[in-house]
Amino acid sequence: MDKQKYLDDLKEIKDMMERSSRFISLSGLSGVFAGLFALLGAWLAYTTIYTGQEYFGFRQAELSRENLLLLLLIAGGTLLLSIGAGIFFTTRKARRQGLKLWDYQTKRLLINLFIPLAAGGILCLMLLLRGYVGLLAPLTLIFYGLALVNASKYTYTEIRSLGIAEIVLGLLATHFIGFGLLFWALGFGVLHIVYGILMQIKYGS
Repeated sequence: MDKQKYLDDLKEIKDMMERSSRFISLSGLSGVFAGLFALLGAWLAYTTIYTGQEYFGFRQAELSRENLLLLLLIAGGTLLLSIGAGIFFTTRKARRQGLKLWDYQTKRLLINLFIPLAAGGILCLMLLLRGYVGLLAPLTLIFYGLALVNASKYTYTEIRSLGIAEIVLGLLATHFIGFGLLFWALGFGVLHIVYGILMQIKYGS
């Protein structure tokens, strides 16, 4: 009996230390929905770029000014939907756990996540303005992966593995430059869904 009480006390102390040093309100469902929105965005981008062309035939990317504007709108909509889902499910989980959503750990997480994302976003915008569209998908994967690895110190360790996987996909997309949209869908879509399901099973909502 005393031994079990001792183990329970140790577990409680460990949980308290984890809550004070890490952001643990991330919801697996936010990853699942972000992945679904990314797949939808990838499909819309595909139909925009390769509109009116045969699926199995030779395809040439059509990137007129109108198409670029549509791609930016699709990317912006996908990002907003993903952020909205993340805020909703993370807020719900924090309330269920009785935790504060905005605290020192949240600030540290967001700052370390934002720095690589901001650098990557500015670089991608500069490349887009110069017409280097083929590098956008690989670089978004790489910088997003770097952001996850950088922020993983302040949340679940699984985030680091997801970040490394995103970086690897980004490097592969750089080599297979003509398949950037496919790798983008795998990284932001499929990986997010798989990660979200695993996180949901392990940590719940």
